[in-house]
Amino acid sequence: MRWIAGAVVVIFVLTLAKVQVASDSLTASAAAPGTFPTRISPNYGRLVYTWLDRLAPATYVETTLAQDALARGDADAAERYALRLPASAVRDELLARVAEARGQRQLAFEYFLAAPDSSAIESYAEALAARDPASAYRLESLLAARLELLRTHPDAVAEARWRMGRFANRTAWIQVPGTRAQNSWLRRALVDFEAAAALSPLSERYAIEAANQADLLADRSRAAAFFAQALAIDPGSADAVAGLGVIAFQNGDRAAATGYLSRARAIDPQSLMVRALERDLR
Repeated sequence: MRWIAGAVVVIFVLTLAKVQVASDSLTASAAAPGTFPTRISPNYGRLVYTWLDRLAPATYVETTLAQDALARGDADAAERYALRLPASAVRDELLARVAEARGQRQLAFEYFLAAPDSSAIESYAEALAARDPASAYRLESLLAARLELLRTHPDAVAEARWRMGRFANRTAWIQVPGTRAQNSWLRRALVDFEAAAALSPLSERYAIEAANQADLLADRSRAAAFFAQALAIDPGSADAVAGLGVIAFQNGDRAAATGYLSRARAIDPQSLMVRALERDLR
């Protein structure tokens, strides 16, 4: 019995070693040149994983084979492996990559949204924004809604709302100046920046963005509140200090604005808000 048990253990260890070597061979492209994985033929890894797939198909086996097929440009094989997976974000991500490889951008987008893959959706939206920022805004809003539905971490939703605000501003600047349409997009951007700041209350960046947007819309009290919020988050924020100076200047308090400028310069003389306050005080 001891010999049998020992033989079973040896076979098990050798099998694990074979699988590990196979895994290394299939991920060799990410390894440093000259390392062990780069010296193994990818064909070896495919043979081992194909054998595993026939013996005991498992999620990680199907996923690995699908990823390898995509890397080889074999979209059909990748789709076959992906479809064997249970419904999951991994399955949707793989099917999105398959659709993308086939040039089916709309289908790829739908799978990326189902996953959801924030970085992929944002890439789609950014590319679209170059010619149609309003459509980019709508894509990003779909991502935000999907993330909220899945109860994703608030920071991820905040990032999507922040990007919505940026796309809203880009849409505003291609409207006829001073029109209701432009003002509507500017106010929509403020709503999105405020939502981002509320969802991620420890982010100085979102608070600064909301403050600047409120200032752009001549809402000084709201702008001051957001600059103060940013300063509370990061007492070393030159932008927040200088922003308070800008609001003080607009309110006619030149002495307070000068004091804020001195404080902000001591933190970061190259800050964009410092430069803006310097221009105001000339």
